[in-house]
Amino acid sequence: MRNERNIENKGNEGDGRSEGGSRSEGTGRSEGTGRSEEGVGDGSGPGSGGRFLAGKVVAVTGAGRGIGRAVALACAQEGAKVVVNDYGVSVDGDEPRSEIAEAVVKEIAAAGGEAAAVADDISTMAGGQRVVDTALDRYGRLDGAVCVAGILRERMLFNMTEEEWDPVVATHLKGTFTVFRAASAVMRAQRSGALVGFTSGNHQGSVSQANYAAAKGGIISLVRSAALGLYKYGVTANAVAPVARTRMSANVPMELAEIGEPEDVAPLVVYLLSDQARQQEITGQVYTVAGPKIAVWAQPRELRAAYAEGSWTPQQLADHLPGTVGRDPMPMLERLKEMAEAAARKDRPNA
Repeated sequence: MRNERNIENKGNEGDGRSEGGSRSEGTGRSEGTGRSEEGVGDGSGPGSGGRFLAGKVVAVTGAGRGIGRAVALACAQEGAKVVVNDYGVSVDGDEPRSEIAEAVVKEIAAAGGEAAAVADDISTMAGGQRVVDTALDRYGRLDGAVCVAGILRERMLFNMTEEEWDPVVATHLKGTFTVFRAASAVMRAQRSGALVGFTSGNHQGSVSQANYAAAKGGIISLVRSAALGLYKYGVTANAVAPVARTRMSANVPMELAEIGEPEDVAPLVVYLLSDQARQQEITGQVYTVAGPKIAVWAQPRELRAAYAEGSWTPQQLADHLPGTVGRDPMPMLERLKEMAEAAARKDRPNA
């Protein structure tokens, strides 16, 4: 790892995309405007033996493979004791296998760290509670909870069944809630802690993954609610929208121009779990990581407003809305034709 690198701060459009679903372009703009370059790195950051998380206890769901595994290993490397949760299922949520979590625990132990495995299904309240209870029983506290677990069941909205909707929302959104719910009670009592949810650029909408997109959008609102509700207790909450090569991203038909490896995502998570991030008041944020790139998504805001004398009528809206408040273009709409052609060819450029 080089000790110096150039960083560009651009006030341009972000590229938050899915860690596994179809590609969607980000519309969040950075608050920084203009370009600045500075040397960064003094050998004390994550991945350089800085021990960012020394003495902390962190639970990671979906930690058996891909990004979750990379996060669990990085947390252990940075000094944390880690609770490794993975139900051990396939991409579509079937065929659970408990040895997936155990394998990561063995990796951590072999490197000199401490970890415990939990193979519970975090889409249940009992499963989320057991992840937190394992941290308390084994290590006496919980300082961070990272929810990476997710599955995909792709189908057009008009063909999607309840069996394809419910498990995806349950794993992503409810699975984040069950862990956040149990962890936040502990962190409130401790007056410290950090929650990290995993979302996706697909929270803007998806052509054939309405279940996944809805769940990922819900996670952002859950994270922002946690940030507001837990602020006075010293607990932070943030979300990560990664772009990395995983089992999920291999099925995306469009090439992800900016894509990294699972290991590229882990340093940001380590930072968000650290005392440094809390001291810098990093909370309620959504960040994208794509290889060497990081980006922040905009907070929801009204863009424009118009007022009527009294109440609006449908005809007044037809006459005035297009030329006053107008619309906010959907970047995904501009890519639909290109995506459809790639899907018809069964392209898998990220596999």
